[in-house]
Amino acid sequence: MRFSANLGFLVTDRPLPQAIHAAAAAGFDAVECHFPYEVPAAEVAAALRESGLEMLGLNTHPGDREAGDFGLAALPGREDEARAAIAQAVDYARAIGAGNVHVMAGKTEGGAAAEATFRANLTYACDLAAPHGIGILIEPINRRDVPGYHLATTDHAAAIVETLDRPNLAIMFDCYHVQIAQGDLLRRFEALRHLIGHVQFASVPDRGEPDRGEVDYAWLLPQIAGRGWEAPFGAEYRPTGARTEDGLSWLTAFKAP
Repeated sequence: MRFSANLGFLVTDRPLPQAIHAAAAAGFDAVECHFPYEVPAAEVAAALRESGLEMLGLNTHPGDREAGDFGLAALPGREDEARAAIAQAVDYARAIGAGNVHVMAGKTEGGAAAEATFRANLTYACDLAAPHGIGILIEPINRRDVPGYHLATTDHAAAIVETLDRPNLAIMFDCYHVQIAQGDLLRRFEALRHLIGHVQFASVPDRGEPDRGEVDYAWLLPQIAGRGWEAPFGAEYRPTGARTEDGLSWLTAFKAP
């Protein structure tokens, strides 16, 4: 199995280019990130070349976090902002060779207008990204952590992907969020396998290192791999220690044959 370090949570005590090198030194096979936009793309691209790691994906800008934003794509009346964020993400992904852009839906009260806005913005994103070989991901995020998030279940995500029917649109299957919202991780993965573009994981319920908590990833991840998943698994957890490197015994154990 191969693993990706999500540098939105891991190795955050160093600038992003240095974090990429640290992930390589720690034994990760790839990296991904949240919002890299304050770092010049050329610096990130250079670090990826030097380290030999691939950047699997990044997120669209979430909007004004202080005002409560957690994404823009499903917010009626803010289409211009959402599409600017999508264009920014696609341009940055092109510049660093990232494979995917996660389009963040945002918090809504639900309803037809929000859903129509989300689907229209996803169509825009797919059309913009497709000529460059970039995938578009949507991620169900549990509403315990993010109350009001528009996309909270894999069923909702699957309906969107199947209805829009774009070859570069897929689900980000984050085991942490799916376990909290729905559970039954392996069977749910099996049912959605053809729609999934990336898999992430963290312990439940504390979102710490994955060698603890209610999900046995030492069992689950090999089961997923055994069902044909060959891409790196994305480690998106909050380290419990002062340094990410202090809590990486799981990586050695999970990678052992």
